[in-house]
Formats: sequence, structure tokens, C-alpha cells
Amino acid sequence: MTTSELPSLVEAGWLKENIDRSDLRVIDASWHMPTSGRNAREEYGNGHLPGAVFFDIDAVSDPTHDMPHMLPQPVDFEKAVADLGIRNDDCVVVYDVHGLFSAARVWWMFRVFGHEKVAILNGGLEAWKAVNGAMETGFPNVTASRFRATYHAERVRSLKDMEHNLVENRDLVIDARSAARFSGEAPEPRPGLRGGHMPGAKNLPFDTLLEMDSKKVLPISKLRSLLAPLAPASGQGLVFSCGTGVTACVLAFGFHLIGKDDTAVYDGSWTEWASQSDTPVEVG
Repeated sequence: MTTSELPSLVEAGWLKENIDRSDLRVIDASWHMPTSGRNAREEYGNGHLPGAVFFDIDAVSDPTHDMPHMLPQPVDFEKAVADLGIRNDDCVVVYDVHGLFSAARVWWMFRVFGHEKVAILNGGLEAWKAVNGAMETGFPNVTASRFRATYHAERVRSLKDMEHNLVENRDLVIDARSAARFSGEAPEPRPGLRGGHMPGAKNLPFDTLLEMDSKKVLPISKLRSLLAPLAPASGQGLVFSCGTGVTACVLAFGFHLIGKDDTAVYDGSWTEWASQSDTPVEVG
């Protein structure tokens, strides 16, 4: 299967017909907020799509950084993906238990590291169950493969990049957090973290891109109507932020679906920005 033959957003019916292909790998990328009391790895063991492997966002990260689940070094991403039995020639379909939440982060990570043959299951686990898709339990024995990463720095922004952007205004920043967190009215989930947003940022809660009941992505026509007016002026880039770089990737995925691919994600996002003593914050 070529990149052009793999839609970026796949339906559960399509996956049910193609899941047994030898060049298709399925990833459970479920992740929960630290305050949820839920354990995504345990839930995976209790039930997942046939042949799916579990991608631990917190584990496949930079252990030297004090921010949560920051991008790993390319060599560490290579090893993690190879240990999951995924090869460069494989097509990868990612899902999560929420519909679309953390799956977008793993989709984005694969693209940052040069793997374009990656898609997201529309509606996640519940959509799969709705078409009576089979389920497996436990943790499969996986034969490690070989995987090589090619890092695309243009798809990532750092704290220093964002500080420079305050002066240069090179990028328009869109924040995927809720309106109440963006304005500073609601407290951040992480105790002691300042509320508000980066100066000049716009707000677009990630779940605005999803249908309320099914948690599927809006139809492309509605998605385009929602996102196209937010495209920045000519010559300006587009960067997405959120709490810790997870739901920002939902916005990146949405813009990708309407054909705007020259975007980036601020990896440390609000947790990194608001943790600094000298970064400016706006409220309201």
C-alpha cells in the first residue's frame, strides 16, 4: 500500500476490511490526563483491536527533559517503533479510546520522524465496536523490526522559538485548550501552573473539530469552513499549542485534512511556557 492509497483518516469499515494486510500495523495510542485516575496500558490489555500494539506517549519521550512526554531523540524513536514491530514500509493506523485525542499526537510524531504512511481511525475504539470489530486482550509477543527515522525540524517549535516569535511574529499561534483555560478563568490541571495564554495567541478548542456524540472528525466541508478563516496571512506560519503538546496535534491533523500541511506544534506547549518565570502571559 502506498502513501496515496492510505487515507489520512480511515473509517472503521475500511479498517475492518484491511486489518489483515501484511503491510498494515495498528497502534493503540490511548493516553489519559494524569488527574483522570485511568491507566491506558491496563485498558489496552483488557481489550484492543486485533494485532494492535500499545504506544506509550509518556515512555516514548525525552527522559532528560523536565516537561512531560517531550519528543524523543530520533534514535530513541527508531528503537521504540522497531520494538513494536513496525517497519518503514508499513502503513500505520492509530486510534485511541476517546474518539480523537492522543492518537493525533502519535500521528504527528510519526510524521515528525519522516513516516508519512500514517492514518487515524475516525471515531477511535467506539467506532470500531460500532461495526462489530473483533477485539483481543492481553499483550502480544512482538518481533522487533528495523525502523529508520528522518527528523523534520520544521514541524516542531521549541520554547526559544516561541520567545523569538513574540518579537518576530513569524507564526500565528492557535491554542487547543478549552476557552476557560485559555482565558485563565479555569485552573490548569497541573497544580501551581499559571493560567492564561501566550500573547497574540488565538483559541480553538480541539473538540470543536469533532462531532459531539460520535467524537468523529467533522465532515471535510464543515472542517474547511471552520479552519480556513483561521489560516494566517501570507508569509506567516501556523503553530499549535495546548497543555502538553497532545491535543495541539488534533489541530495539526485537522489542518492537514483540509490541505494545509506547513504547520508546526509547540512541543512543550502551555506547561512549558507557564512554568517559566519570565514568559509573558495574557488573560481574558
